Amino acid sequence: MDRELDQELEREVGATPAQGRGGQQSAATQVTTDLAYLRDRIVNLYFVGEAGAGDRHWTLVDAGLHGSADRIVRAAEDRFGPGARPAAIVLTHGHFDHVGALETLAERWDVPVYAHELELPYLTGRASYPPPDPTVGGGAMAFLSRTYPRGPVDLGSRVRTLPADGAVPGMPGWRWIHTPGHTPGHVSFFRDADRALIAGDAFVTTKQESAIAVLTQRQEVHGPPAYYTPDWDDARESVRRLAALQPVIAATGHGVPMRGERLRRQLDDLARDFDRLARPAHGAAAGARSPRAGARRRAGARRRGARGARAAPARRRRGLRRPLRRLTSAVRRAAGSSRETGPGPTASSPSAPGPPASDRCGGRALGAPAHRRGRTTCPSRPS
Repeated sequence: MDRELDQELEREVGATPAQGRGGQQSAATQVTTDLAYLRDRIVNLYFVGEAGAGDRHWTLVDAGLHGSADRIVRAAEDRFGPGARPAAIVLTHGHFDHVGALETLAERWDVPVYAHELELPYLTGRASYPPPDPTVGGGAMAFLSRTYPRGPVDLGSRVRTLPADGAVPGMPGWRWIHTPGHTPGHVSFFRDADRALIAGDAFVTTKQESAIAVLTQRQEVHGPPAYYTPDWDDARESVRRLAALQPVIAATGHGVPMRGERLRRQLDDLARDFDRLARPAHGAAAGARSPRAGARRRAGARRRGARGARAAPARRRRGLRRPLRRLTSAVRRAAGSSRETGPGPTASSPSAPGPPASDRCGGRALGAPAHRRGRTTCPSRPS
């Protein structure tokens, strides 16, 4: 049965451009016949519904970064038809990169928003998320997290609690699963019929802390973004809960969707060895870990780093400098533009000595001569 399902998905899934109305290529990328995703710079959002479904016959999962509302509307209309509005917007959680366009879209489409009850304080203006920890994860994206807004949005009466029976509004056949850790009310969505999983940030399929991995979308299963995950015990149990479902395809908040045996193998590895593979060895939320476990993790990181260095010659890394500058600048702008949604990290946020040399200065140190790599200053800052 598993092999037959994999073969069916092989025909159906392939990260191919989705077909919009009239058979034209959509701005979204197809995952299955009724699931497509739109990458908004550093994050994914998902369209659930058949192409051409029409007004109120599809659902949006998450809402990208600030300033992306027009692009999301165009992609939705391209896939579902002119003027097509969703039946609902459902949220995996309320971090800034998942709700950036939420208020604009909810008002424009006059649509209800659904989230877990433990996320409601962050969606109704009552509470801000804990500050990120830029010292964990290692990479420019982690370092930039000190600038990310964490304050609440206020959706007022538009936001509603997900049904207690596990049903997902506007997504028949799917059920929501509480997967806390990354945030208290984080949820994932699972469809038993084909074992498709929309995981949110419970786990991701690229190393979100690294600007290089984000830029290249290097595909591999990782734990939740470390800099924004305060409860690692809950995060571990959530990964184990999702791995037990044996998903055939996983569509995550960051990274290209994965499927098949490679997904199952890597997700099982993460669930089995979560503390070594995902949990930070230091930082405010690291928790108790044995020195031996920390040493094993650091040794594994050094081995992976050595393999990465061999696989990515200096010439290729030099070629990433300009795209990395553009990426980090775009993230800074998106974070700065959404400051009105709430306060950013406060003075009590953990401080970091600086990003690692591999990601320093938005990637500009990559490929630099060995005698210059240790410098912490940059010749110029990205705009």
